[in-house]
Amino acid sequence: MRSIIALALFALSSTVQSAVLPRNLCYKCEGFTISVSGGVSGPLGQISDGQNRVGPATPNAAKYTLGCNGGIVDQNGRGCILTPPTTQYQCDTGASPTTGFAIGSNGVITHDGSSDFYACPVDDFGNWNIYSQPVAGQSKCVKVCLTANGCSAPPAPSPTPKPTPPPAQTCPYNLVYPNGQSFEFPHLIVPVDSSKPDTAYGTQYNGIITDKIATIFNFDVRPAFAGKKCSLVFLFPTNPPSDTSSYTYSGGGSLHFWKKAQEATQGTTWNNQGGNSVDYGVTKVSPGNSYTITTFDCPAGARIAFEISSTDTNLNYFQDYNPSAVGLYITVC
Repeated sequence: MRSIIALALFALSSTVQSAVLPRNLCYKCEGFTISVSGGVSGPLGQISDGQNRVGPATPNAAKYTLGCNGGIVDQNGRGCILTPPTTQYQCDTGASPTTGFAIGSNGVITHDGSSDFYACPVDDFGNWNIYSQPVAGQSKCVKVCLTANGCSAPPAPSPTPKPTPPPAQTCPYNLVYPNGQSFEFPHLIVPVDSSKPDTAYGTQYNGIITDKIATIFNFDVRPAFAGKKCSLVFLFPTNPPSDTSSYTYSGGGSLHFWKKAQEATQGTTWNNQGGNSVDYGVTKVSPGNSYTITTFDCPAGARIAFEISSTDTNLNYFQDYNPSAVGLYITVC
């Protein structure tokens, strides 16, 4: 039975531990030899008719050339082929080489993405033919690995680093007072109570947040803020934050912020408050900190509404116009 060696090259699959040159890149490698390891080991040589073999009958390594198409020819210009049906690898005069082989950056040879090859005994003297598939009925076949010496694909290029995106613009927390040109405070504060869903509490001075009560805040954005950025911020200074503002607070500090689909009115209740247009998620808050909830293009001249709710927090605070006070504000930059 004539011998075949699987030594051509193909793109290495994810199961092979080396980078392999892409098939669409013309890559040639001339004059490399092959080492066999695994169930048997030694240099891969040839007998006179082009059979590739490892063992004492072929002590000297043969030389091979890899072409652009992933085919191999031997040092005598014979095309190396997989012979059906046994998939022996041998090099025949006038044959077109079998394609689909590759050499990884560590020199490991693969065929159609697999680095598994098989050596089956030719005789009882330690000489072995090479196959790309196990040979049926030959119980002494062993799995081997083929490694090219003097030929390897270059390492895969490092991916081009993506540019670091600039941080999203947020407006500062420092609120200018008394001229008030850099921030807006709520002009209507309306609590809604799930335990009294049809009760309208009208506008209040306090923001009240419990597991049953949420509060809606209307803001009137001045026309002068056209073309500027607005940030919705929640200021939570240490209590008492100012002469005119204080709060009571307990619980886990999980505040859920929403943009309402419509503004609140004096008659807004839990049941008629309408839906939400944007969910900003939950922000964990604690005294002594300030939080930017979201930043957006200022809707100059418009009225917009936001809601704060919670499932684990009790917060009741006087929403002052003083910029050092606890509360919800829109800052402008």
